[in-house]
Amino acid sequence: MLRIKPTLNTYDNLTGDVLISAGVMAYLGAFTASFRQDCTGQWIKLCQVNPLLTHKVFPYDFSLSKTLGDPIKIRAWNIAGLPTDSFSIDNGVITSNSRRWPLMIDPQGQANKWVKNSEKDNKLNIIKLTDDDYMRTLENCIQFGSPLLLENVGEELDPSLEPLLLKQTFKQGGVECIKLGESVIEYSPEFRFYITTKLRNPHYLPELATKVSLLNFMITPEGLEDQLLGIVVAKERPELEEERNALILQSAANNRQLKETEDKILETLSSSEGNILEDESAIQVLDSAKIMSNEITKKQKIAEETEIMIAESRECYRAIAKHSSVLFFTIADLTNIDPMYQYSLSWFVNLYINSIQDSKKSKILEKRVMYLIDHFTYNLFCNVCRSLFEKDKLLFSFILCYSDVSIRSKGEIEYSDLIFLMTGGVGLQNTLANPDPSWLQEKSWDEICRANELPDAFIAGPGLFKPVFESKDPSNVPLPSPWDDKLSDLQKMIIVRCLRPDKIVPAVNKYVITKLGKNFVQPPPFDLSKSYMDSNATIPLVFVLSPGADPMASLLKFATDKDMGGNNFQSISLGQGQGPIASKMISTAMQNGTWVCLQNCHLAVSWMSTLEKICEDFSPATCHEDFRLWLTSYPSPKFPVTLLQNGVKMTNEPPTGLRLNILQSYMSDPVWEKLLYGLCFFHALVQERRKFGPLGWNIPYGFNETDLHISIRQLQLFINQYDEVPFEAITYLTGECNYGGRVTDNWDRRLLNTMLADFYNRDVVEKPSFPFSPSGDYVTPPKSSYDDYLRFIKELPVSQHPEIFGMHENVDISKDLQQTKLLFDSLLLTQGRGSKGGGSSGTDNALYDIANDILTKIPNNFDIEVSLSKYPVLYKESMNTVLVQEMERYNTYGQTFCIEFDVK
Repeated sequence: MLRIKPTLNTYDNLTGDVLISAGVMAYLGAFTASFRQDCTGQWIKLCQVNPLLTHKVFPYDFSLSKTLGDPIKIRAWNIAGLPTDSFSIDNGVITSNSRRWPLMIDPQGQANKWVKNSEKDNKLNIIKLTDDDYMRTLENCIQFGSPLLLENVGEELDPSLEPLLLKQTFKQGGVECIKLGESVIEYSPEFRFYITTKLRNPHYLPELATKVSLLNFMITPEGLEDQLLGIVVAKERPELEEERNALILQSAANNRQLKETEDKILETLSSSEGNILEDESAIQVLDSAKIMSNEITKKQKIAEETEIMIAESRECYRAIAKHSSVLFFTIADLTNIDPMYQYSLSWFVNLYINSIQDSKKSKILEKRVMYLIDHFTYNLFCNVCRSLFEKDKLLFSFILCYSDVSIRSKGEIEYSDLIFLMTGGVGLQNTLANPDPSWLQEKSWDEICRANELPDAFIAGPGLFKPVFESKDPSNVPLPSPWDDKLSDLQKMIIVRCLRPDKIVPAVNKYVITKLGKNFVQPPPFDLSKSYMDSNATIPLVFVLSPGADPMASLLKFATDKDMGGNNFQSISLGQGQGPIASKMISTAMQNGTWVCLQNCHLAVSWMSTLEKICEDFSPATCHEDFRLWLTSYPSPKFPVTLLQNGVKMTNEPPTGLRLNILQSYMSDPVWEKLLYGLCFFHALVQERRKFGPLGWNIPYGFNETDLHISIRQLQLFINQYDEVPFEAITYLTGECNYGGRVTDNWDRRLLNTMLADFYNRDVVEKPSFPFSPSGDYVTPPKSSYDDYLRFIKELPVSQHPEIFGMHENVDISKDLQQTKLLFDSLLLTQGRGSKGGGSSGTDNALYDIANDILTKIPNNFDIEVSLSKYPVLYKESMNTVLVQEMERYNTYGQTFCIEFDVK
């Protein structure tokens, strides 16, 4: 009876289950898990209205995998690499049951891995549209019934595939055939076709989407968490993971044998003739089947109990797996900020494994897990920062910080608080009067009124918050009681945002330092040797360029240091007709073990697909171990995703702040002269002044490392050749030729030479601790060793006062406001969570609130009939026609708005 009862319940709901399953397969494959759940929930309610479709009392737990899935098949899929979360299993069910061929959106390669493993024994063939003979392979697979995987497709497919996608088969000579191009080939019913794309957010035309079964195979947080848990347990407790994997295989075998036994019993019962009690052979078969079934059931029970015990032991490492899973989706959202910020799951997993091996050990499990979390977080921060532009590094630190805090301190960060911090709340009309307009700006008061409880506090004592407004460092000013104790650190930042938005960047810095530590606001200086160590012959190294940044000088020097200078290093600037030359260069270098640099890849967009194919063919067998491929490109959405995900990405911008800027200049070569320090300080100043916009320079100039390096060489040359330092000569060369050669505005040229005169003079050389600023915060270091200079530079202030630039302190306000806007605009771009297969409802709720607020402010729909009677369409009143048309369009827009956002 225990087996019969659930079967009866399933039978009662069979019609509704099948109807909803058909809907999921037909319409919901491309959507996230949360959207699928919302749709199926609404469909279930509609089904419950009709008693023919379901007899189950609401709530009803619909499951596609339970309706159309086979538990034995699903377990085999999991063993083959399909993630164990329900979203991924549903994708597997849709793939195996759909009548159309699956096109899987697979940026993390999970579908690719699953298909390759599950079809490995069936002689799976793998092709790409860029392969020269892909059509011949396709025809052979169709004819002989071999499974075929088409990898890495773009947003368009080859039109010659259309007959295959539509399954336009026909009978010819009694054999089922299909026509591809001009060829008519035999069509095997055993043929299976899979298509995958690495594009994260592709836009397929409806014409293509109706020909395939479009599936969202983006990994979910739960699926990734389970994979990462398996990896860490395999590294930390290998015997535990081995036993678990053996149990999974044993459990799958037990279930398969049990199913075969049941099928054998049913077959015996159905084939037996006459009275079964008189059929001795049938009775023997049933007896043996019963004994075998009991033995398998006992084994399965023992295996399940053991599996539960192992699962409990594995749970001790759940924290690091959950933490790392959240971090992966954090970096996956960075591509919304810049298309070059692409990171593959395989790269992330390798970094995760390296962190497990390199992190601090401890016999106490809780400490060990904490060491793993801390080491991996910082390791990820350093590796990602290497590929980020300077403007986005603090943003990434903050994203890491609130992700980390939200995991470790449940409930400390509310998503609504984060959205309020970024946006200032929904712009509702403010009916409360400003309690003190003498210092409280109307914009600030409007934002305060959108925050719960704060308006009453300001009305009761408006002067209590005035010190925050007046302070030069508002994030360090204690809030009036009880707010200082009542609010979280993030909520305190909201008050700073309302009162002093120009000081948000220092507040974010302080927040990150408080939660994660000082290291997370001080990214390590650019080090080409570390990037080189992370690469190999099959992994290209990609320089992501920015205005004024030229990595070639440092790359050429690095090549010389690695004995790859001269004929061992070849470079070419890509452009029209340069593709074949570059291909030949790469082919020769692969054999000889030399280096090739392809510059300005963004100028050869049409050749990028060829470059992608060349890089995909790299293997240890075809590439000399010393071979390296270097690429430089400005950000471009057309740059191949696979190269970005698998390559070592680097940016070589001037770092933020005088201290880091000078430190980077000094770490390039050990030179000990005081004038060098002054030159590096000058170089940092001209770079940093660009952040002030037109207040810094009338025209933004692309000063870069080349200007500094040629000035250093000239400085050394003149110091070595003359007894007295020729200040006039080196000032002219540096100010008028090297840096001044870029300057076109006369006032900028005058400013540049005035600034340089403060660093190229006798006092810098002769006076100890010569001050570079009135406050004396910046002085020349005492003459000593190179390492002492580095220690001196590292002790400089992290942030600098405008006086060092010769500017008034108020000049910071406009710069800081601009930086705040850039930070929050970029932060908002990362909140879509489009990279999660599981989706996120927080952003949707915020959108619904905004949509409802907009609807309350706009007029109701117009009555067209009344309008026509009041403003009839007349020849002499042409504007009446325009008015009525605009009213109709307004009504249509309002209706569309309500439908899209599901609001009344």
